[in-house]
Amino acid sequence: LVWLLVLSLAWLGPVLGGEEKDGGVTAEDEQEEDEALSDELEEEDGVLVLHERNFERALSEHRLLLVEFYAPWCGHCQRLAPAFAQAATTLRNESSPAWLGKVDATAQTALASEFGITSYPTLKLFRDGNRTHPLAYTGRMDAEGIVRWMQRRAGPSATLLQDTAAAAAFISSKDLVVVGFFKDLESEAAKVFYEVASEEVDLQFGVAQAAELFQAYGLSADTVCLFKKFDEGRKDFPVDPAQGLDAAVLTQLLRVHSLRLVMEFTSETSSQIFSAKIPHHMILFLNMSSPAQLALQDGFRAAAGTFRGEVRSCHGREVRGGHGALQPQCPPSPAQVLFVVVDVNGYGADVLPFFGMTAADAPTLCLVKMENNRKYRMDQDSFSDAAIRGFIQEVLDGKVKPHLMSAEPPEDWDARPVKVLVGKTFEQVAFDETKNVFVKFYAPWCSHCQAMAAAWEELGERYKDHENIVIAELDSTANELENITINGFPTLHYFPAGPGRKMVEYKSARDVETFSKFLENGGVLPEEPPVVSEAPLSRGPGAPSPSPGQPPASAGQ
Repeated sequence: LVWLLVLSLAWLGPVLGGEEKDGGVTAEDEQEEDEALSDELEEEDGVLVLHERNFERALSEHRLLLVEFYAPWCGHCQRLAPAFAQAATTLRNESSPAWLGKVDATAQTALASEFGITSYPTLKLFRDGNRTHPLAYTGRMDAEGIVRWMQRRAGPSATLLQDTAAAAAFISSKDLVVVGFFKDLESEAAKVFYEVASEEVDLQFGVAQAAELFQAYGLSADTVCLFKKFDEGRKDFPVDPAQGLDAAVLTQLLRVHSLRLVMEFTSETSSQIFSAKIPHHMILFLNMSSPAQLALQDGFRAAAGTFRGEVRSCHGREVRGGHGALQPQCPPSPAQVLFVVVDVNGYGADVLPFFGMTAADAPTLCLVKMENNRKYRMDQDSFSDAAIRGFIQEVLDGKVKPHLMSAEPPEDWDARPVKVLVGKTFEQVAFDETKNVFVKFYAPWCSHCQAMAAAWEELGERYKDHENIVIAELDSTANELENITINGFPTLHYFPAGPGRKMVEYKSARDVETFSKFLENGGVLPEEPPVVSEAPLSRGPGAPSPSPGQPPASAGQ
């Protein structure tokens, strides 16, 4: 997703790329290192340095231990290291029972194998010395996020509010707080509430059981209340007596309604905007130094309430419909649309190229479908709430075509062995019925794309004089295609000659010889004969493990 990609580029680096291989650890190296290690617990920057010899001791001495499994060559691990150390120091200064540790998974392959480490960094929480069921880390990958996540697990996930004074003080203490009113704190609904509270560490949770509190807040049945110092001030989520609470539904409700009705895109709000996982974003691009453009926010805000939407769960409830067919009993939810304002001369200036815009294009309205990054421009001049609501509904009903970005085709686009495609020329080249076209979809910043660039150029050179094979590339950060969605880089697609607009995704090795086999065999790789050994092979006690000593494939590929 472009918005998420922009944010990730800003502080995480190329999330869709990965790190290159840097060799594994031999069995002899690991054995020599293990012989030099003891069960003593040593630290680096407040973080425990863990290995096979001292891991069990660390679990026995620390009730809550968050362990990072890392690889020294991993760029994401290197970027996380300062935040991880800062979090460890903060927790230590607070005398928290929560400790942080780290394991070099490329050297400690037995530990990495035991805990199923397949990517880096992987963080797991070990509680009360339990080695068999560690909890996957689900918080933010920054110091504050790590500290909050550990604090929530070190103490109660929700504060018990005993009386009206305690409740009033708790509710006024933050801009956003959640209070669960339950007549029985041991009920299933209350347990789900505590479960959600343990995960949503950016919100403060309280819980109330006293009858006077039910009365003080006008409640007669179990209810989860979100109190906020903006918009409507309070949002209630009654607990259905028959269905109870659904953790996923409650989580999404809290995330959606914790946001302001109209969000301004800033460094402070960006993580909230994307963590809510709202499927559509309606964006108003403004020059906030212009009073005339600022006034357009009134109609924008007036339209926002219509598309706030709800999150529902039918919990398996079904009724008989026509011809006796089972149908869900609850009606479909209205579409959720998050309304966002972007200052084209402020924090939002950096995202403009990803929308094919400049500051001069403001004011502009654009709706983004987050699942496929399709963007829809509102062309009409009216910014009234009625016009905005009508436009959004037409997009949701499939009556508006997406706005597709395209760079201008270079004059020499076909002069090189690798042809340079853009959005405007893609259809003409890729679906030429007389050609077999092999296309690399890439991002300029992607390290994997950079690593295979030489192989792709060599492939182009090899087939530059071939009458019906074309090797091409398209920068997917500057060009969008109506019927093809690119989710990672590089992505390779083969478009065979002939009618039918066929497309084959290439998913094998990225080297010239394998590419050539694929092309010479008509867009499929020939089957290799099985390798037959004279005797079954067994791995001896000193044989190296094939994984995880080697760098795993990046999830972004």
